Order: sequence, then structure tokens, then C-alpha cells
Amino acid sequence: MTASRRAAAGLLVVFMLGAAAPAEAQDTLSGVVSFLLINRSIPTGDFSRDEQAAAATRDAVVAFLQTGLATVPVTSPASGFTYRLDPSLGASVRSSDSFGPFFTERSLSAGRRQFSFGLSFSQAAFDTMDGLNLRDGTLLATASRFTGEAQPFDAETLTMRISARTVTLSAHAGLTDRLDIGATIPLVSVDFSGERVDTYRGSALVQATAAASATGLGDLVVAAKYNLWRRGASGIAAGVEGRIATGDKENLIGGGEHLVTPRAIVSYERTRVGVHGNVGYTIGETVRAFEYSGAVSAVASPKLTLVGEIVGSRVANDHRLTQIVEARTDLTGVETIRLVALPSVTDRAAIVGGLRWNVGSRWLVGAYVLHPITTAGLNARWVTSFNVDYAFGG
Repeated sequence: MTASRRAAAGLLVVFMLGAAAPAEAQDTLSGVVSFLLINRSIPTGDFSRDEQAAAATRDAVVAFLQTGLATVPVTSPASGFTYRLDPSLGASVRSSDSFGPFFTERSLSAGRRQFSFGLSFSQAAFDTMDGLNLRDGTLLATASRFTGEAQPFDAETLTMRISARTVTLSAHAGLTDRLDIGATIPLVSVDFSGERVDTYRGSALVQATAAASATGLGDLVVAAKYNLWRRGASGIAAGVEGRIATGDKENLIGGGEHLVTPRAIVSYERTRVGVHGNVGYTIGETVRAFEYSGAVSAVASPKLTLVGEIVGSRVANDHRLTQIVEARTDLTGVETIRLVALPSVTDRAAIVGGLRWNVGSRWLVGAYVLHPITTAGLNARWVTSFNVDYAFGG
């Protein structure tokens, strides 16, 4: 590139930097994200393309946040205690020594007229989105570089700090010896802050800062399960889960659409070890996803069950963030780098490890940690949770 063209490109960038004063925004969470992603200052010579790319990326990022914050896997509302009627005794007895997994349903029903309530608390600090770091200032939104050079001479980067705390109330009832129903309702609190920084030849200038927080009820989840066949603690069951869009979509604590997931459930339990598997298909207005989970539960003692699980999904009509490079049409030898969202089928999975402890009577205390093993979507390195359940009935 000639010296005159380099100078022209430099003067244009300096002009744009001078015109873009730092800004602050307080709005809904989706409004804050939109503010950070839409208001770009780097000149690329194609305003229409910039606007389209920014809008598409904004929509994808907001969808990632909604999915990550509003539709995270919820623990099963099923009781850790399961009972069956013993005809020889004329009374209900425990049908399994295990207290069961956290996310994966087991085929056993709670038993007729058996009820339980649960309360759980979980927290997460999200640090990546599609494998891109949100916190260290390396998430490139737009950049310009000279052809043949690896590093841009002008780069606009984003930093986003997102954390969530969720308190979930669950209730579960055994209507018959084979039919259970349950519901969970989460109270979600989300904090978000971020900034957009333009770095021109090593000199950084904050273009915008934004912050918002929201607290409210998330999406209500209702579920039913029917035990089709059982032998001891093993069996096959069919279930269905409905997610009702009761959460605030604009503040990213609601998914914004109703979802239905029919599910098949298989369990194989021996005296001290149980293996459980679920497969389901989620259907919504825009969502199509195959879901699966598996769990191994081990009875360490009559009052303690250890649990290991994997929870995953394959989303058919999702997006992935990526960076594309295009040549400038108005300046020879200059390339534009843009963060864009491309349609994609994505796979998401996480592993879970925890324990459930019968502290006395029919009280259960549990704790688990969840760790993602895929990069798709919004991810926290660790999600921790503590829960308490109480069962009663006769």
C-alpha cells in the first residue's frame, strides 16, 4: 500500500475516533447488549454491510444470552424418595435405596399420595460465548488491517461481564403408583456490564460503557411422567415437559416462547448402583432440539447417594459467532474484520458431579457442580448449586 493511501486511511480513522465520544447506557439487558454491538465507530467503507452484520450479530448474541440465562437445565422436580405399595405389608415401602440424579429423570415414580417440595440456589459467572472470551477484552467486533499484515491497525473490542443467581422452587406429587406430576419456578437475578474500546495503533479509547441488572421470575416448567414398565427399581417411563414463557424476555430471564419436550426414560438399578438415560425432542416456535442425559448413581451409604451425569442437546436452527475478513472496496490494500453470526447446528453438553444426603427423617440436602465440555453458546466455567428437599405422604 502506498504512503498516501496509508495516510488517508489513518486520517479517516482519527476523524471517526474524534467523533465518537464515550457513552453510557442504562436500559434493559437486551437494550444494553444492543447498544454495545450496534454503535460501532471504525470506518469500513460499507455502512449498510456494517449495519446488517451488527444487527445480525446483536440478535444472535441476545439469543445466546436468553438461552444461557433463561433455559439452562433445571433440576428434576422428582422426589429423591420413591415408594411402592407392598401387598404383604399393606403399606408403602421404599422402592429404591438411591435418592436419584439431579437432572436425569429415573423411571421410578414417587408413589401414590407422595409429595415433595424443594428449594435450590445456583450461581454462575459466564466467561465465554462460542469459545470467545467475554472478559479479557479480546472479543473483536470490528477491525481494519492492511492486506498481508496479521494484526489490525484499528480494532474495536468488547468486554462483557455476566453473572446470574437463581433460586428455584419445585413441587412434586405422586398421583398414582405410576403417574407423577411436578413443577419448578425460578427466581433469576442477572447482572451485566460491558464496554466497547477502540484501539488505534496502540492507543485505546473507550467508546461506550453500559450496565444493567434485572431480577424476576423465569420461565415456569411443568412436567409429568408415567411408569410404563418396572421390575424392582428398574423400568421404562414416558414423560413430557413444558416450559411456559413467564419470564421477561427483554431482560434475558425468559426464553420468550413456549417449549414442549416429550421424553423417553430408561433406568437400570441394582442394590447400590443405578444407570439412567433420557432422550427427548424440544419443540417451540423457533426451537428444534434433540436433548439427552445420562446418569450413574451410587449408594455410598443408606443416607448418601453419589451422582455423576452428562446433560446435552443438539440444536438444529442455532447460530455460531465467527469472524470474517473482507477487502475494502474504497481503499486498496485494507481489509475489514467483522464479528458475525452464521446459521449452524450446534452441540452443547455439560458434565455434573454431586451428592444427595438424607440428613434426617425425609429431608434431603444436595450439592453439585456443572462444567461445560463444549464451547457452543454462553458458558460458565463452573456452575455450583445447593438444594434442600422435603418429602411427605402416606
